[in-house]
Order: sequence, then structure tokens, then C-alpha cells
Amino acid sequence: MFIKQAYKAQHEFWRYLIGSVVIFIASLIGQVPFMVALFVNKDFNPFGDEAVILGLLEPNLNLFLLMISFVFALVGIYVAVHFIHSQKFKDIITSRFKIDWGRVLVGFIAVALVLVPLTLYDYYANPADYIWNFKPDKFVILLMIAVILIPIQTTVEELVFRGYLMQGFGIFSGSRFIALLATSLIFGLLHIANPEIAKMGYIVMVSYIGTGFFLGILTLMDEGIELAMGFHAGNNLLIALLVTADYTALQTHSLLKSIADPKVGMEVFIPVLVIYPLILLIFSRLYKWSNWKEKLFGKVTSPSLVDKSTEI
Repeated sequence: MFIKQAYKAQHEFWRYLIGSVVIFIASLIGQVPFMVALFVNKDFNPFGDEAVILGLLEPNLNLFLLMISFVFALVGIYVAVHFIHSQKFKDIITSRFKIDWGRVLVGFIAVALVLVPLTLYDYYANPADYIWNFKPDKFVILLMIAVILIPIQTTVEELVFRGYLMQGFGIFSGSRFIALLATSLIFGLLHIANPEIAKMGYIVMVSYIGTGFFLGILTLMDEGIELAMGFHAGNNLLIALLVTADYTALQTHSLLKSIADPKVGMEVFIPVLVIYPLILLIFSRLYKWSNWKEKLFGKVTSPSLVDKSTEI
């Protein structure tokens, strides 16, 4: 049902191409303030290490400028959906009568119940790997920026990958699995330039692509992106507030700073192989999901007749 909602709109292939370009250009425009701030910095080297570049600006300013581009991207998504596809914005979010904000909250709580205890455990189990980084005045500013802008960033990514492109790939391939596969791979590969990849190697892509699959499965099984929106927002927000490191894409005035030598361990694989499947199992019981094979691998067929009276 969720993917098929694209059939209620103008869904020709060229519209998705133009819409994607519009979103991309909007995002580029939003990056202009960040690039200007870098170019006026005397230490900026456009060919330097990305982690160093991301650490040139004051962390709160850096985060603010990075997140602003997603505000512009959100406008681009609205333009693409509303004006190019003549589609209701709600329809790239959910197949329900209205957006279920309760599900967004459940997704947020789910990741918090995993991330916070694991962070605390690692901090107390390996105290030499961390330093206490709390600076009240800077943390308050971080909190205000993060609470407002990080959910916008993660929502934009969900709208693009699990909403707009999931529907587009679904109706053109005729396959729910191809839609899941394509969006998960693109989502993961777009993180390939993150500085932590350079530090720890391409094996970390298992985490990014695996997360893409997890969020995509949530979307297909639940027929909407609300759970994925909440989970993604909770993950990025809590990481920004709890732990930072000099080699990560988000260098913030977080509570803790990791000073451990970055290395690949089971923490890359445990979320994909253990935590994500467990969360899927819990959600499947909570929301009484069924017919997994059809929802994940079934065909996407054009409805022979769209009852206009049922459109919201």
C-alpha cells in the first residue's frame, strides 16, 4: 500500500529524475554558508583530510552550518512532491489516514533504550577510552541546535530514501525487494566519504548499508516511515549529545569524547546481526506484522482503478 501510493500522483520516470535534481540542488544551495565559512578559514585546505576539515570550525557552528543544508533539502522535497508529482506530502510518509506521531516516538524510544545503556556500559567498562567533555554553556547551545536541526536532517534522509525513492524504485521495478535493495545501497554508499571510513576501512560500510536495510524493512513492514523517522532521529541526536571523536563526521560538544584508537570490532556487526533483528521482532509483535514474504519480496502492481473518493 505504501509504495502504491505513488500511483495516485504523477509518477512518470522523468518526474523522479527532475525531482531528484531539484532536491540535490536545494541541498547544494544549503551548503553554501558552510563552504563560505571554510574558505575564509586560514587553515582550510580543500585537499586535506576530511576529519581535519570538519574540525576547523567551532563545533556548534560547524553542526549548525552542516544541518542548515537539510532545511533547504526539505524545501526541495516539498517542491518535488507537490509541484512535480502533484502528490500529497503525507503520502511519502505513511499509508495511514494521518501521520502516526506515536510511532515516531516509539522508534525514538527503541534506539534510546539500546544506545544509552550501551554507551554507559562502554564508558564504565573502558574508562581510559573516554574523557569527560561536558562544558555547560557549549552543551546548552549544542542541545538547542541538535534538538531542532538533527531531526530535520534525519527526516529529510527518510523522506528521500524510504519515502520518495522507495516509491519510485518500487513502481518502476515492480518489486518491493528491489526498492529495498536500491535505497539501502544508495543510503549506505552516500556515507562512504565519512571520515570514519578513512580511519577504520570500508568494512564499516556494513553498518551503514545494514542500517539502510533495517530502516527499509521497518518502512515496508509498517507501510510508512514513522518508525524509521523516530529511530533515525534518536540515533543521530543521541550520538551527537553523548559521544564525539576527532575522526567522526559529527564533532560536537558532547558529554563524552572518545580518545581510543579507532578500530573495527564486533560493534560494527552486532547492531546488524543482533540488535536490528531483535527490534524488528519486538515491533512485529507490537504492531502485529504479518505476511513478511509478500511485504518484502512481493510485486508492486499498478491498481486497475484508483477510487478518487478514498484519497485523503
